[in-house]
Amino acid sequence: MPTTSADPDHRLRRARTVTLLSLAGGLWAGLLLPAVGLFRETDGLRLAGGAVGIVLFAATQGAAVHAAVTPWLDDRTRRRRRLAFVGAAVLSVPLVAPLAAGSWPSWAWLGASVVGTAPLLGPVRALLPVTAGALLVAVTVAGLGGGSVVRHVTVTGGVGLGIAAVNGLQFWFWDLLVQAREGQEARARLAATEERLRFARDVHDVLGHALTVIALKAELAARLAPVDAERAGREADEVRRLAATALDEVRDAVHGYRRVDLADQVAAVGQVLRSCGVRSTVLLPDGELPAGTAAQFAAVLREASTNVLRHSRAGWCRIEISLEDGTARMTVANDGAPAAGPGDRSHGLEGLTERLAAVGGVLAVRRDGDVFTVEATVPAGAVGDREPAAA
Repeated sequence: MPTTSADPDHRLRRARTVTLLSLAGGLWAGLLLPAVGLFRETDGLRLAGGAVGIVLFAATQGAAVHAAVTPWLDDRTRRRRRLAFVGAAVLSVPLVAPLAAGSWPSWAWLGASVVGTAPLLGPVRALLPVTAGALLVAVTVAGLGGGSVVRHVTVTGGVGLGIAAVNGLQFWFWDLLVQAREGQEARARLAATEERLRFARDVHDVLGHALTVIALKAELAARLAPVDAERAGREADEVRRLAATALDEVRDAVHGYRRVDLADQVAAVGQVLRSCGVRSTVLLPDGELPAGTAAQFAAVLREASTNVLRHSRAGWCRIEISLEDGTARMTVANDGAPAAGPGDRSHGLEGLTERLAAVGGVLAVRRDGDVFTVEATVPAGAVGDREPAAA
């Protein structure tokens, strides 16, 4: 089973809860049929042994299934729970097999549950040997207990394989969901890594040649100092000039790296929202916003979209940016305002309010039923083309 981060997002947790409840409901409902033997058994010792066997089987089965659909558990815990379930299944043979022997196939129903659990705890190819082993035990129990061999085989094999098919299909969908989530995280990490490499290449290209020339000039100045102080001084001045030029070039590279392409960021946010099941609508102005304004709106966009993903159950999100009469406006609205959760003025929104106020802008937050709206207004001329502040 693939593993994912230690803190999975809330959507993955909800899907896991639904999958776990569905699997547990089907498996534990199957344990009611072995328990019928408890009401048909008259011997106290067999009754006690059967009850212990069924309870132990149910507890270890639940723990193993829980581990199977909890990918952020460590491998050691998952392995221990599987081994505990295997041990309980083996121990159930002497404990449950004598229960109501001859009148009710108690262990045959438990064997069906063993077969049905197999696809959750191992590869699909393990289903065949597990089924063969359970059928062998069922036939042996029927022969020793005087029960119907056909009945035991039908229950353990037929019902067990039916349960296995249902459970295997549910687990397959859950596995696909986890892999899709891991794929999203991997793409995000790859994009960040590629951006870091691009920046590193830019800095290398800027500094590589300049530092090589500076090193040669500095070495030449050191050699000339004892024999030609005037020329050594000129070389030292040249080193200073080259260093200042390189510093300016690095600053230009960093400035270009930090410049905000708001259209790209809005498109990326829209894609992330859609991948999380949120219908997104994006409306951009015809003209290009000044760099400073784009930087302010980028900060608002990051905070607003983060709130949509973390704190709401939005079905749609609308992002609109307009530029009119020297005033730029960004509106981010969604229909997932939680009934209880972060206030309208979270720490992030309070920080944005102060940030926009410093450039003459205003941040407004509105809640209308389930619709939560964040609106940022900035006088475009007030921030102009100044270098954007680090977010």
